[in-house]
Amino acid sequence: MRVQVISSVNEASSAQFHHKTALIVDVLCASSTIVTALAAGSVGIVPVETVLEARAARQAGDLLGGERFCRKIPGFDLGSSPDEYTSPEVRDRKIILTTTNGTRAIVKSAKADFVLAGALLNASACAKAAVELRRDIVILCAGSNDEFALEDGLCAGLLLERLLGLTGGTLELDDFGYAMLALYGDRSHAIKETIQQGMTGKKLLKLGLRKDLESCAAIDRYNEVPRLYGDMLISNCG
Repeated sequence: MRVQVISSVNEASSAQFHHKTALIVDVLCASSTIVTALAAGSVGIVPVETVLEARAARQAGDLLGGERFCRKIPGFDLGSSPDEYTSPEVRDRKIILTTTNGTRAIVKSAKADFVLAGALLNASACAKAAVELRRDIVILCAGSNDEFALEDGLCAGLLLERLLGLTGGTLELDDFGYAMLALYGDRSHAIKETIQQGMTGKKLLKLGLRKDLESCAAIDRYNEVPRLYGDMLISNCG
């Protein structure tokens, strides 16, 4: 099984996903938020690229969620904080979600045979689901402002460690994948502290969103594996 790791959504092209399983990683915060919402009982998350698309896709009973540059979109029901998606109003509701990088990465990978959302919160379950799908894997780090984000690379390294454990070390990794595996190996003892040192982490701290960062930094809190069916991510419990 081969695994490619792409550093940011800006570096990805649709052709890279053909006949593959795509793991989309946006630790701060889209993939973490999606995992949390499904764990809280949401029936599904519809990822869209733009605010206009989100408003147009909304039907009666749906919730609008999303952010631009770490801030809640005016007029939306929810922002991008995972803790917002643990509330009872999320249960049995569909959520239309648009974020700066994460939902764009999901849409860009839609030509893959399978699309899963991965985070620190569900890393083991996500890796297990990917192995069971028996395809080569592309891990797409969503990044921040079209550039690599440290927290996504750290999560990619964790996913690779889990994948290696599940496959008996038989994966074929690309060079960037080896680098991210080494990053995780070096910093696995200090996940939260490492995320705080990244540009996105620093921005969240500056905005007073330390709790968001802490919520996203927990490893293997959930077994939910968001999987794209049609245009909606639903729970494929690990």
